[in-house]
Amino acid sequence: MQQLENGRISVLGRELEIAQIRARRAGRPTLVFLHEGLGSIALWKDFPAGLAERTGCGALVYSRYGNGFSTTLAEARTPAYMHDEALRVLPELLRELAIEDPVLIGHSDGASIALIYAGEHSDGIRALVLEAPHVFVEELSVHSIAAVRREYETTELRTRMARYHRDVDRTFFGWNDVWLSEEFREWNIEEFVGRVRVPILAVQGIEDEYGTPAQLERIARRARAPVDRLLLARCAHAPHRDRRAVVEATLAGWLA
Repeated sequence: MQQLENGRISVLGRELEIAQIRARRAGRPTLVFLHEGLGSIALWKDFPAGLAERTGCGALVYSRYGNGFSTTLAEARTPAYMHDEALRVLPELLRELAIEDPVLIGHSDGASIALIYAGEHSDGIRALVLEAPHVFVEELSVHSIAAVRREYETTELRTRMARYHRDVDRTFFGWNDVWLSEEFREWNIEEFVGRVRVPILAVQGIEDEYGTPAQLERIARRARAPVDRLLLARCAHAPHRDRRAVVEATLAGWLA
C-alpha cells in the first residue's frame, strides 16, 4: 500500500497539515477527505491510503484549522464555521494544490462541508461520498454532543484525544460549544443540498448516536442528482471504522 506523504501548506494565513498520495492510474480523480468535527489526518488512520490503493486514485487528507496539528484555534467558532470552510478555505486549498475534478469524501461535519461546497461548485467536482452527514440539527445530535462533553470532562477521553491535537481543549470546546449553542439549533444547509448536481453516495450506521436516516432522506429529496444510500447495521457514527471492509469495498465499486 502506498504511504501518504506528509506536508504543510499556508491557506488564508493559516498553516494546515496535509498528506497526499499521487494517483496510480491516469485520468483518476483525487479523493479529498474531509474529517469529522473532532477529526484530523491521524484519525483517518490508513483508510484513505487503502481506498486510494483499491481505486488507483490520488488522495488528499488535511486537518482543518483548529484541528490536529494545523494552526491552533484562536477564536470561538460561529455557527457558520462549516460554511467558512466550504466557501473560503476548501476552494483555496484545492487551487493551491492544483486539484481539479475531485471526489469529496466527508465524514460528519466533513460531509456537511462537502455538501455546502458542492452546492456552490457542482461543476468543479466529480462526486460526493457522505458518511453520517448533517443537513439539519436533530435533538439526538444535541443530546449526544452534551453527553460527550460530560465524558470529556470526567473520563480519560481528553487524554486519548490529546495524542491527535496540538491544543486538545481548544479543539474540543471550539466544536462542542458551537453545537450546544442556542443559535446553532436553526443551522440548516438544505439550500445548498438543493443545488447539488453530482452523484452522491450517502452512508450511515443504523446505531449512529449523532444522527438518524432522516438526514439521508432529506438529501435524497433535495439533491438534483442521483443519491445512493447505504444503511449499515452494527454501525455507529463512523462507518469507515465500524464497518471498514464493507464501506471500503462499496466505495471502491461505486467510484469505479
